[in-house]
Amino acid sequence: MTQVTQGPAKTRAQIQAKTLRTDPWYRSPRVTATGLTIIVLYLLFASFANTDYIFGSYISPLYSPCLATTCTPSDSSFFLVPWLTWLTPAIIIIGGPLGFRFTCYYYRKAYYRSFWRSPAACAVAEPHARYRGESRLPLIIQNVHRYFFWIAIAFNIFLTYDAVVAFKNPYTGAWGHFGVGTLMLVVNAILLWIYSVSCHACRHITGGRLKHFSKHPVRYKAWTVISRLNNYHMQFAWVSLTWVTLTDLYIRLAAAGVFGHGRWI
Repeated sequence: MTQVTQGPAKTRAQIQAKTLRTDPWYRSPRVTATGLTIIVLYLLFASFANTDYIFGSYISPLYSPCLATTCTPSDSSFFLVPWLTWLTPAIIIIGGPLGFRFTCYYYRKAYYRSFWRSPAACAVAEPHARYRGESRLPLIIQNVHRYFFWIAIAFNIFLTYDAVVAFKNPYTGAWGHFGVGTLMLVVNAILLWIYSVSCHACRHITGGRLKHFSKHPVRYKAWTVISRLNNYHMQFAWVSLTWVTLTDLYIRLAAAGVFGHGRWI
């Protein structure tokens, strides 16, 4: 008796359903979209507000370094740009941190799935007719992430400086002051450093293009540490972004007099 062997299918399986998944796959993109929308709207408001971003020795991370001539002399102004007085100090510098986060590998996944639905989740059909990837315009621009990494490092240095200055008493000028704002700025700087060094670009810089790890023990050790941090890059991305928002909000409320003028502010 001759056994008939069927060849491979000539067409893909025709599934009419959007997905065969039965779990609540839609929750994650919805939560991500809601969280990003709330934070982005607040950050836009804070960046255009151009007020209440300095309180004593504290300066909002959205406005540092303050490059506009409208900055007060007591803040962390490094370079003044007189011909940009029509822009707020936050808008002048927003391209640096925004570019780093917008091109971040995790954030790409977050807004691709939650806003663009490309796709919304694994094994869920996307509404786009075809996928062109990041090898051509406009998504090929995402490859500048490796350069924004160095810009982010520069911003981290400024924000670390702000955290150090936060230990200076705004009334007497003496060092040793420690208030809630000091804690906010110190934690903010730490979280931004961890988020930056845990990114994929930093991991590639330390261990990429090495053929023999044994010949580069220092870079190999750094690569292993960054690889461990990279496992939690998503968590660092959310925590650092949320903390930047909360730090600006705290300084804004303190500058507006909401907390009074106690010693622990």
